[in-house]
Amino acid sequence: MSTLFTGASILGTETADIRIADGLITEIGTALEPGDSTVVDAAGMIALPGLVDLHTHLRQPGREDAETVLSGTRAAAAGGFTAVHAMANTTPVQDTAGVVEQVAKLGAKAGYAYVQPVGAVTVGLAGERLAELEAMHESRANVTMFSDDGQCVSDPVLMRRALEYVRSFGGIIAQHAQEPRLTEGAQMHEGNVSAEIGLAGWPAVAEESIIARDCLLAQHVGSRLHILHVSTKGSVELIRWAKAQGIKVTAEATPHHISLDHALARSYDPRYKVNPPLRTAADIEALKAGLADGTIDTIGTDHAPHPTEAKDCEWAAGAFGMTGLETALAVVHKELVEPGLLDWADVARVMSTKPAEISGMTDQGQPIDVAQPANLCFYDPESPATVSGRHQETKSSNTPYEGMTLPGRVMHTVFRGRVTCLGGKVAE
Repeated sequence: MSTLFTGASILGTETADIRIADGLITEIGTALEPGDSTVVDAAGMIALPGLVDLHTHLRQPGREDAETVLSGTRAAAAGGFTAVHAMANTTPVQDTAGVVEQVAKLGAKAGYAYVQPVGAVTVGLAGERLAELEAMHESRANVTMFSDDGQCVSDPVLMRRALEYVRSFGGIIAQHAQEPRLTEGAQMHEGNVSAEIGLAGWPAVAEESIIARDCLLAQHVGSRLHILHVSTKGSVELIRWAKAQGIKVTAEATPHHISLDHALARSYDPRYKVNPPLRTAADIEALKAGLADGTIDTIGTDHAPHPTEAKDCEWAAGAFGMTGLETALAVVHKELVEPGLLDWADVARVMSTKPAEISGMTDQGQPIDVAQPANLCFYDPESPATVSGRHQETKSSNTPYEGMTLPGRVMHTVFRGRVTCLGGKVAE
């Protein structure tokens, strides 16, 4: 059975019909004959390669009350993603071959997106000794990215050893840049708002000092480093400098860090509590400029679902984190495409091509062309949608965009030739 998507605008330029069959793009042209294909109207929609997220929390095993691999990948399909990287802070932690293989198997069973487990850098995320990095890499899960996300690998000796170890098989360490001593008890960005409302501050230098250190360590050992959820202007400048030195560093920004600022904490609503925290307008502009000039390589959602009780409480008791898979593309549209900072080809670069390249995926992030894998996203930029956490596919409702109207929405998603989202609804 084949499917014909008609009238789509490929990367926002040429309008064409796209036929898929047997997991591949088989034909691209104008006024293609339907034949025996199922026809799907994609007129006015932007055709993008399936989105790839390097930073997703699927919570399973252990926190199925917040998310499961099935619910999380359904959310991915609704957001146009065909591949997600499942972070290691599960229970048990993804620090052995057995656990990462379990997560990969759950992803394959769900079938809505490719699930690539991320291995922990240290045993139990405790920051004391290295986890079984090579065993996870050689497992059936084929782990290439390792991260203690949620915790910083703060010990410089341990970080150096991790970088040296993964260099032998082309792996990459993804760092959650947070100096723990500088952020003890921190609740939000350290600045005028934190002083005004009396919440303990998380200073920008706590992120920047770790990024500076780790870029120098990566240079020293000749290994690959990825900086997760960059949030400050100083971090962007440090990464720009490191790249100019030829250091093998890549970086991501999240949709929420390019769209929301620390003034939202005045509401004391834990929906806006996240780590690293929402920063200032100047930081937001620096992140946007970094994405536009290539200093920041990717958009990573840092999709972090939490059960209702973890967010429906006072700020200090609230959990850090926000959902993001289902709103990411529309936020990028609003914040980067509408102002003219990125075009749709750039969106494909930061949300598909570059993250797939960083991870080493060969069947994701490929050009929309004949004989390429049929991993596709069709986005309607003229279909505004109001965000409702309760009506999303993710199991949790902690979206910071609740009640906000975003300028467009994902209408169709295709994963390995199978339509996983049709007409804005996840396929059953």
